[in-house]
Amino acid sequence: MFLLLTMTYMASYMTRVNFGAVISEIVVQTGMAKSMLFSVVTGSAVTYGLGQLISGYVGDRMPPKKLVLSGLLVASAMNVLMIFATGRTQMTVIWCVNGLAQAFMWPPMAKLMADMFSDNDYKKASTMVNWGASFGTIAIYLLAPAMILLSGWRSLFAVTAAAGVVMAFFWQRRCPETDGKLQADAAVDRTTDGRAGQTTKMKPVETRHTGLWTVAPLVALIMLGIVLQGALRDGVTTWMPSYISETYHLGSEISILTGVALPVFSIVSMHLARKLYEKMPDNPIRCAAYIFGVGALSALILTFVSGSSAAGSVLCSALLTGSMYGANLMLVTMVPPFFRKYGTISTVSGLLNSCTYVGSALSTYGFALLSDRAGWGRTVQVWFVIAFLGTVVCICCSRIWRRKM
Repeated sequence: MFLLLTMTYMASYMTRVNFGAVISEIVVQTGMAKSMLFSVVTGSAVTYGLGQLISGYVGDRMPPKKLVLSGLLVASAMNVLMIFATGRTQMTVIWCVNGLAQAFMWPPMAKLMADMFSDNDYKKASTMVNWGASFGTIAIYLLAPAMILLSGWRSLFAVTAAAGVVMAFFWQRRCPETDGKLQADAAVDRTTDGRAGQTTKMKPVETRHTGLWTVAPLVALIMLGIVLQGALRDGVTTWMPSYISETYHLGSEISILTGVALPVFSIVSMHLARKLYEKMPDNPIRCAAYIFGVGALSALILTFVSGSSAAGSVLCSALLTGSMYGANLMLVTMVPPFFRKYGTISTVSGLLNSCTYVGSALSTYGFALLSDRAGWGRTVQVWFVIAFLGTVVCICCSRIWRRKM
């Protein structure tokens, strides 16, 4: 089940991040400015974020298996349509629908994992599934240069559509059926005591949502931290190939290939983040603060090496985005299970994950516009400011978490 979830999430990421991977080539082939293409990626981020709210709510009330399957099939269809898109407007419409379809992946998966696994296995599974996102990104950044050289950037969408359809087939065949509804009488909070095969039953789940309002200020602060994390994670990932290409005058194929470093570091970061979380399992926000701090330090170093060292710029950018993946694991993945007592795991998961793409939408357009008008040097300085603010927010939030949760 771990493998099925990971591979499915990997396929969904391949059908989502592929456009960002070939933006620099689209700019070269079409002559459009980066800021002109913002509507495609930003529109997708907006619909994905809004879709998270819908998906999170529905995921607590409908079978997660069906939601994931429908999302993957629609995303694959949109990738096929992108092959034939001829203008920015068509691309934007198609990719907005794709963003909405992609929203029906993570919240139902989080609900499925919380229902099926013990707390310890949930941590392992969620980390592994997030690796799937990184594996999918690696696959895209390896495939994109090859596809561009062999048959053009459009062929990449044919490959990713095929990957999505194949995984939809396996998901339908292998994923177990669950009703996905709130069950006040049957649901229990499960934790493992560390010994194989032994599970301890805790108090029954409370499905009353009223108590959720008592921690609303805390949730709002977490949401702000996630917005800042999303701005860096997706903004830097999307525009780093263009940053490397324009700063060091490299070809688009080589610049895209440097993007492989980002998900590689994200895998390492998520593994280290989970290990850190094992040391302080009651406060994932505190873990996020430490990880955000590493990202801020990486961004600070990047401000000094930018323009003078291509390798140093790639390394610092990879450390920055890797840190944001680790922070995302804490804030978006490890926080929702604490809301099991309110019966809102999927709802909270969707709400928090939607904030990632608020940041993503803002940064996708903002970084493109800023780099066009002020240059990449100024843009890199903004990356540091965002990382520093995220660190401060998480430190403040961690203190409130200790009192409230």
